[in-house]
Amino acid sequence: MACGNTYLDDIRNNPEVIDLPKSGEPMEAQHSDDEVHHLTKSSVTVPSSVRELLDCPVCLNAMYPPIHQCSNGHTLCSACKPRVHNRCPTCRHELGNIRCLALEKVAASLDLPCKYQNFGCMGIYPYYNKLKHESQCTFRPYNCPYAGSECIIVGDIPSLVTHLKDDHKVDMHNGNTFNHRYVKSNPHEVENATWMLTVFSCFGQYFCLHFEAFQLGVAPVYIAFLRFMGDEEEAKNYGYSLEVGSTGRKLMWQGVPRSIRDSHRKVRDSYDGLIIQRNMALFFSGGDRKELKLRVTGRIWKE
Repeated sequence: MACGNTYLDDIRNNPEVIDLPKSGEPMEAQHSDDEVHHLTKSSVTVPSSVRELLDCPVCLNAMYPPIHQCSNGHTLCSACKPRVHNRCPTCRHELGNIRCLALEKVAASLDLPCKYQNFGCMGIYPYYNKLKHESQCTFRPYNCPYAGSECIIVGDIPSLVTHLKDDHKVDMHNGNTFNHRYVKSNPHEVENATWMLTVFSCFGQYFCLHFEAFQLGVAPVYIAFLRFMGDEEEAKNYGYSLEVGSTGRKLMWQGVPRSIRDSHRKVRDSYDGLIIQRNMALFFSGGDRKELKLRVTGRIWKE
């Protein structure tokens, strides 16, 4: 592939997000969609020169049909073709609508290891099924579950627990019960009212308790919910309850923790947790109702 090409560099640095093409069906491979070969690393050797042929020179991602080429044989993925205005990014010749069927057939003949092999996945997949597998691979790393910033760290659960403790200074708690007090001097401020107070360790697993304020329509509300540090199927093995109240009155919530595969925003926007209207939260806070002093209690159990 061409190096030092300023035209290519400009395209790669374009922040536009390009989705994988939905048009153009893959060449038929001689494997079922779900077929996986459990082979040793040494038994699958694909020369790097062959794999590099399947890398798009613009986005550097693997190419899938339809793979385009110019009259000089330079290839390009269909997702990037609109970005280069029908000009080959390597030689600048017009691209036209030439499809590189030979390269598509080469791809169909390849079996490759999952890119999450270093995380423990030992499966070997047909080229055209590899991308689908990797999007669902149980060994794929998790995003950092911290809600107070757009953290870009990914990793397995043990490394994320260490990251949350050391980098985000999140409190760690051993046990399956909690009793926390949330205090905010100006409860009328909705912006920046986000906390992830504690990571709980119990039943050999880790759980994240979230509490934050957000707008529900025109009304500011508070929501508390629990996320499981693991996959969705594992999360279904646990349940939790939350409770808030005072002066003989209380609100309760019981549910199943959501996996951290779902972002905290997705969980929040689905209202899957204990929702407390601001007026009710201030009522529970007592006093002159000008300061939020909300105590949330709860527990986690294994089904």
